[in-house]
Amino acid sequence: MAVFNRDSADEVSRGARAIVVRADVHGPERRDSDARLEEARGLALAIGIDVRAAQAFRVRDRKPATLFGSGQVDQIATLARMEEAELVIVDNALSPVQQSNLEKATETKVIDRTGLILEIFGERAATNEGRLQVELAHLDYQAGRLVRSWTHLERQRGGFGFLGGPGETQIEADRRMIRDRMAKIRRELDQVTKTRGLHRARRQRAPWPVIALVGYTNAGKSTLFNRMTGADVMAEDLLFATLDPTMRQIALPGLDKAILSDTVGFVSDLPTQLIAAFRATLEEVLSADLIVHVRDIAHPDSDAQRDDVIDVLSELGVAGEGALEAGEGNDPPPIIEAWNKLDLLDGEAAALARETAARRDDVVILSALTGEGVDDLQRTISARLTSGAQVHQLRVPVADGAAMAWLHEHGEVIASRADGEDMLVEARLSDSALARFLKRRGS
Repeated sequence: MAVFNRDSADEVSRGARAIVVRADVHGPERRDSDARLEEARGLALAIGIDVRAAQAFRVRDRKPATLFGSGQVDQIATLARMEEAELVIVDNALSPVQQSNLEKATETKVIDRTGLILEIFGERAATNEGRLQVELAHLDYQAGRLVRSWTHLERQRGGFGFLGGPGETQIEADRRMIRDRMAKIRRELDQVTKTRGLHRARRQRAPWPVIALVGYTNAGKSTLFNRMTGADVMAEDLLFATLDPTMRQIALPGLDKAILSDTVGFVSDLPTQLIAAFRATLEEVLSADLIVHVRDIAHPDSDAQRDDVIDVLSELGVAGEGALEAGEGNDPPPIIEAWNKLDLLDGEAAALARETAARRDDVVILSALTGEGVDDLQRTISARLTSGAQVHQLRVPVADGAAMAWLHEHGEVIASRADGEDMLVEARLSDSALARFLKRRGS
């Protein structure tokens, strides 16, 4: 039997043969074991890994050395040999010690769920900001591990060390390189954050609301985004097909213009490093006027996926107990649910979903793929954005034709009359529209 060697294991790349294993630790779980294994398969397939087998193991107590029991580790090693696996993917979080011991026991390269998700993000990030965020998350994750060489940090992108990279170097030199690189990335991201803040402030002064699409990965956000905007954002049946946020202008009933934002998909057990690194991007959700939570209503774990999304939103202060502190003292944006993939439900399930959605004013059922129900969603978004409209008395300079045009586009001008150099205007506006109008004038 060949002796396991990290240098050769690091040559594993796309198309690598792999097995997926999971420790089902005793205790309550949001979703069943088969669903979790299937999701882990999907994560691996998303970066071209050839998954040969997947198996869950019931674990009563987490073993500090290996997570799994000794007999289970032997079974994993046997399965890896039978499938001629080059990689073992553990759909749990592993400590550095557990990862190292499993690699020795299986004589195969091992990565955990966090490492796999980081690898996907590293491959998919398309913008400079996205690549910096992913690399920072990866460095934070690996800082305590130091099981690979860090000479790859000199490269501009790619090869973040899991599925490609050179051999080991001196640990102290590695640590110094990691610290220096992380400091440099944080400085660059600070500048990006400042620029994003300026853009956000400019949008808030602009005369149109922002709608953010959020949801579990592969729920159909990008397909819905394309359907509503006519754009051509990557929309494939893959986990994390979209990483970098995209914004487009759309028209809605009663609203001449609005901005629709497509965001990165969430996933259960999203690595905390990624939430921290992508906070600047995800905070775009906080500045939105409305959040549309896109759900794959045909997925057997749709409810569990919803809970996972709410967990991430709660960390951002958008939902749950943290919502009261969201937006620097402002109320968090309202949330409506878009129950997507109606086309995948059979007749009875579709009828039940329609009946359930009809009883709620915050749910629209639709198929982004066929377009059914998308008009209903647009009307619901428009109604929510314009809800609570009241009549306000406003004074507008006669010469400010743009302000009058704004009021006609985003509200209902009931009456107006000249008063010297000003126009006295009675207009019905929502609270958000009034706030935008006053910001626009610098009031």
